[in-house]
Amino acid sequence: MPLASPQHELTASEQLEALLGEPWPFPGRPPRHNVSNWRVSDNWPDEVPVTDAEIAVFEAWFGDFFDERFGPV
Repeated sequence: MPLASPQHELTASEQLEALLGEPWPFPGRPPRHNVSNWRVSDNWPDEVPVTDAEIAVFEAWFGDFFDERFGPV
């Protein structure tokens, strides 16, 4: 009696191929984006609030850099 071949777990590419019905990765180069049509908008307020805790984190991590760059306060 022949032995059944062991089932293997499908790789991510094999799962995508089964879902999409075509091979993954897709053959060929990815499409180029036409950035001339892109629009950048800014809806942030003029002043962005910063908490004391956020300032403390920046001082703890980047204090030496800021002191070298801008001098001690």
